[in-house]
Order: sequence, then structure tokens, then C-alpha cells
Amino acid sequence: MYRTNALAGLLVGGFLICCYTTLQTSANSEQDFHLDGGIAAVEAVQLQSIISGLSNPTYVTHAHDGTNRLFILEQAGRIRVVQPGASTSTVFLDIVNEVLSGGERGLLGLAFHPQYSINGRFFVYYTRQNDGALTVSEFHVSADPNVASASSEIVFNGNFPIPHSTNNNHNGGCLQFGPDGYLYLGTGDGGSANDPPNNAQNIDVMLGKILRIDVDTPNGAIVYSSPSSNPFFGPPAGLDEIYAYGMRNPWRFSFDRSTGQLLCGDVGQGAREEIDIITIGGNFGWRVMEGTICNPNINGGVCTPPPGSILPIFDYAHASGRCSITGGYSYRGLRAAVPVGSYVYADYCTGEIWQLQSGANTLLLDTALNITSFGEDEAGEVYVVGQGGSISRLATTPLPSPCVYMISPSERLFPAAGGDGTFTLTTTIDCGWIVATNVNWITLGATSGAGTTTISFAVRDNLTSSPRTGLIHVGGHTFTVIQDSATAGNCTYRIAPKFQNMPAFGGSGSFNLTTSQSCAWEVMTPDPWITITSSGAGTGNATITFTAAPNMGRPRKGTIRVADQIFSVKQKG
Repeated sequence: MYRTNALAGLLVGGFLICCYTTLQTSANSEQDFHLDGGIAAVEAVQLQSIISGLSNPTYVTHAHDGTNRLFILEQAGRIRVVQPGASTSTVFLDIVNEVLSGGERGLLGLAFHPQYSINGRFFVYYTRQNDGALTVSEFHVSADPNVASASSEIVFNGNFPIPHSTNNNHNGGCLQFGPDGYLYLGTGDGGSANDPPNNAQNIDVMLGKILRIDVDTPNGAIVYSSPSSNPFFGPPAGLDEIYAYGMRNPWRFSFDRSTGQLLCGDVGQGAREEIDIITIGGNFGWRVMEGTICNPNINGGVCTPPPGSILPIFDYAHASGRCSITGGYSYRGLRAAVPVGSYVYADYCTGEIWQLQSGANTLLLDTALNITSFGEDEAGEVYVVGQGGSISRLATTPLPSPCVYMISPSERLFPAAGGDGTFTLTTTIDCGWIVATNVNWITLGATSGAGTTTISFAVRDNLTSSPRTGLIHVGGHTFTVIQDSATAGNCTYRIAPKFQNMPAFGGSGSFNLTTSQSCAWEVMTPDPWITITSSGAGTGNATITFTAAPNMGRPRKGTIRVADQIFSVKQKG
């Protein structure tokens, strides 16, 4: 099925220029990668609906913080958050009043800082109200992990915002942190046709580029700096922020989480759509080149390629209704949706989803969607964003069972001196996970993996006079670390009552713990027939609750220890 769409003209102009990273293919000639309108889709892949009813979604991603949440951009200026397993969303950030939206403009990019679980920093890319300037801003999460602080915005200065008032197309919009910890940005060439100012080839302007900046190191009053390894850093000609140039409209790009390779799907004009492996200092040819051919609209299609320009690893013609590439991801999931390492991308106008692997291009699905973007979750599974309001996951046929994660135990008390700890994560071997902590005094032994494992960590000594609490997130679950203060030896604890009699058929019970708010405690029982149902660790006053299992034998006695206090449970037989 091949469709035309009234929006195709807008997107060919630049909205769907996607940049991603992945797998290398060696061939460059267009005949090697010709897309035949009669190719049939493979039958082992399907789209699994995750959420619908969204308003013009432009991107989906995760915060690599172990919570397994998804974050969705809506073009008008909202970020929505989806909890694990949920089919509805809530608003994480609303900046509609700041965003000029419509056509190719809007809220276009989102990237979470690599240390987001600790510092709560994330970054957005949008077109500014009134003049459409390309704006990059930093925000922080609020005390509620599912709500960002709209008042925390820090608008990037220096060579930002980038003026973009002449034309409303070719805004770029992709943001990704690379494996080097720097923030990468894709900007369009400024719009119109054929890049009239030749912005893409001009290394003294920010348009038509892949930019790379350091958001952790300010440059005086400028909130970011440029890495000294950028190709035009320093006094010679060229802007410090430029990483690569000669781009038409890099709408989406991503880093292969295994190889670190950066692949970009650069939307063409009227002839070719292309996929590029982006390298530092690379010139990717636009406006002289369109894909592997000379731009047909300049000099009758006769040209001399810019010196040192890099041809795409793959391009395709505007045939059978195809008009605009939506770049995707190199698949690194474990659920075998597609072969590991294959590059998944789409065409916006036809809704076709393709797989590119070792030079072979295979049609995966022919959908009825206008696909604006792809995304990944924490496990590396690939998601498809439909402009009509849907997020779907690429999955096998039949659908695999949902990934279920469990942890045990869920909390532990550490002395002020710190120490090493572990807990068990249980899931199936085809379910990946990321583990992250929200504090810098907990050091994790591993940050990602798959299947059942033991999560190890170390707790640094606490030299303060107050106890402290840290969290470890994995698989959407939370392990709590509570650590005593350096003055914990001065704490006194009292419990009341000190015992409870239970009938033979079991039941629930409770007792009160009284201590200073600065004193930490942990609840433990050696008896398997007693289950603690309240928090297993904490600070200050608390009510400890428990259940006793039915007793089919002789009378028995069990104990619950809290700090230096012992509570007795006596049960009839």
C-alpha cells in the first residue's frame, strides 16, 4: 500500500529529516539499494500498540534512570510521561506558551542528561514563539519525579537561539547525548528550496549542521562550551560548535548503543533520501549533492562534489509515493523484533518501515501511519511514533509475553561507615534493564544487563550528623538504602507494645516505634511465618505492621527486631 498525503509537501521541505546511528553498510551506489515498489513485507514483525490519543507526537524516549518510563513529545509544547505497563500518560512539562507550533515547527527534541537520575537535568529543542528561532533550553525535574519544573528553564545563550524567521521549514530538532557525554544537535539548512544562502556549506553559520557542545562546562557567561576536539574549534574560520556540516535537515539521529556509531537519515529535496554515518569534520554534500547524485535543481544536475565530501551509505529515490525518510535505530533489543544490529527506518509518506543490514534492504511493515519518529526504551526495544497520535512497539509475531521485573529485598539499612550490598533482580533472559541511583554516595557495580542477576553496590561512609536515604531504580522498581548518621550511637529506641498474641488462623498486627527523626532503623525477623508489611527501614517514629501465617502445629513464638528492640509474636496451635 502506497499513499499520498497532504502533509507530504511540508515534510519533504524538512520536518521529517531524521538522524540516527547504527550499522555500517559498505555499498554506496543507488542501484545496490533501489527500492522496488512491489516488495512485500516480512511476516514475522508487527506493531504492538502502547498508547494512543496523543496530539501530534514527534518523539519518544526514556530517561535511562531505571524507572522504565517513556517520555513523549507533543508538537504543541508538551512532554508526557507513561509509567511502565500503562496505556495512559500524564503531563511532565508544558511549555505551550513558549513554543511556535505548526507545520514543521514546534517542540522537536528531548535529551536526558547521562546523570539525570542524580542531577535531574534534561534538555529540549523548540521553535520560539513570535520568530521561530531554534531554541535549546535546560530544565530540571521537580520534587515529584513525574513532573518537571517549568520555572527552572535555562535558555542557551552564546550562538543560541539560532535565527530562523525567514522560512518555517528545515528546523532540524534532534538532541542526543553521545557516548562521549557531549550533547549533539541537528539543525536544518534554514528552509526554502536549494538552500539559497548556502548555509549548509558555510562553516560560519549554525544551520545545516550537526553541532556538539559540552553542557557540563560553562564558558564564562555562556552556559555551555565547545569541546576542543571539534573540527573548527579556536581562532581559525568556522564556529566552535560545529561537528559536521553539509546537512539539509537532520530531524532525527541516534547513537548505536553497542558501537557508538552515529547514523543520520537526512531528508532529501525532490530526488533522493539518504542515510549517513556522521563523522567528525565530515561534509555531507548538501546543497551540491542530494544523496549520491548532484542536486538536480542546480546547474542542470551537473556538479563537482565539495572536496572531501562524504557520500551516504544508502539512498533511495522518490518512487511509489516515497518522499521523506524518517531515520531510526540500530536494533539492540533482546526480543528479536528484528536482527540485532540492523538499522530500522521509515518513509513518512508511504508508512513503510525498512530494515537495512549488511547492504540488504528489507521491507518489514507497510503501515497506514505517517511515521514522524522512532524511539528506544531502556531495554533497547524500538518504538514507532505515528503523527496521528499513536506510539507502538516493534514486536515479533506472535507477541512475546510482557517483561516482568521483581526485586528482593527492597531496602536495607547501612551503618555510618557504609559497606557493600546486593539485591536480586528477577526477570527472563530476553528482558533488558538499566540500573541507576539518585545519589552520588552509592556506587553501582553494573549499569545495564539482561535477565535475572544480583545487583551489587557500595555505600560510602556518612560523615554527617543526619541519616540519609538513597534510591536504586531498576526494571521500574526501587531499592531503598537508608544509612545511619555519624552520631547514630546517641540514638535511643522504644517500642510499644512489646508483644502480641495471635490466633492459630493467623492475622495481622502492629506496634509503634519511637525515636528521634535523626535516628535510622531496620526491621528484621528470622521467622519465615512472619511477614513485615510496612517499610523495612526508615528514620524517626513509625508504625511497624506484620502478618502471621496460619499455624497448623504446636504453639510457637517468633520475634521482630527493630534497632536494639525486640518484639515478640506468640501464636496458638
